[in-house]
Amino acid sequence: MSRIALAVHGGAGTISRELLTPSREKAYKEALELALRRGHAVLERGGAALDAVEVAVRALEDTPLFNAGRGSVFNADGQHEMDASLMNGSDLRAGAVAGVQNVKNPIGLARRVMDHSSHVLISGMGAFEFAHQQKVELEDDEYFFDEFRYQQWKEVVGSDTVQLDHADKEKKFGTVGAVALDAAGHLAAATSTGGMTNKKWQRVGDSPIIGAGTYANDESCAVSCTGHGESFIRAVAAHDVHALMAYKGLSLEEAVRVVVHEKLPPLDGDGGLIAIDRAGNIVLDFNCPGMYRGHVGNDAVYHTAIFR
Repeated sequence: MSRIALAVHGGAGTISRELLTPSREKAYKEALELALRRGHAVLERGGAALDAVEVAVRALEDTPLFNAGRGSVFNADGQHEMDASLMNGSDLRAGAVAGVQNVKNPIGLARRVMDHSSHVLISGMGAFEFAHQQKVELEDDEYFFDEFRYQQWKEVVGSDTVQLDHADKEKKFGTVGAVALDAAGHLAAATSTGGMTNKKWQRVGDSPIIGAGTYANDESCAVSCTGHGESFIRAVAAHDVHALMAYKGLSLEEAVRVVVHEKLPPLDGDGGLIAIDRAGNIVLDFNCPGMYRGHVGNDAVYHTAIFR
């Protein structure tokens, strides 16, 4: 059987061991494993990497534990604006949405943009209109309400402070993502986020930007990023991993190391990324204390971790 592999992440940052109770840690790891199981099931039955990453990210969007989909943070107006993207490595097709509201699974809408429009990225009310046209599942505001997220927002509402973190002591970048290699040798990547707490002016981060937060190319690798979005945009982080492999001949591990530990830190680029190459090698690296992450390969053994 050809090699198959999948990796997921649920955000990175200064995750406090003291705040992460055993029960909370267990919940995070179980959520990561569920996403792995759903994505891996697609790959095991010969499905496409693109379908696997979409399914895995949907699972992460459906839990309030992560800042994406149901667990999205509140913006300055007390609403939820969500971003998502995915990319297919075999033909470089991609789809993305930014600033969408009331869409249960933004990654599913991004897939619709890719498959049923001539565009790559649509945003705001236009994306919502497209969601209606495509009959994607919508939810009212109550579905996205989470008390923990609400209290975070209450701490900074009315100020110019934006929070990338889930709590003052728990600096966590709550993007979710997945990368996969299927049995046909194709790669894919997907990323989804609720953005920053108290963000204004319909701010958009790296997650829906192809080449910044998400990139996949069968010639090299698939990448999904999590971190300080502005820095990842300036570094064109996801594409840079591909470029270092394609143009300099670096291995996946070395390319990721250069981007995460050399190129991002000078740009205040705290965070990390997950990546997989066409040989099925997986790298999950970060330049902060922790990243919610997991991976599975041909052996169907599920690995999840938070700290180094």
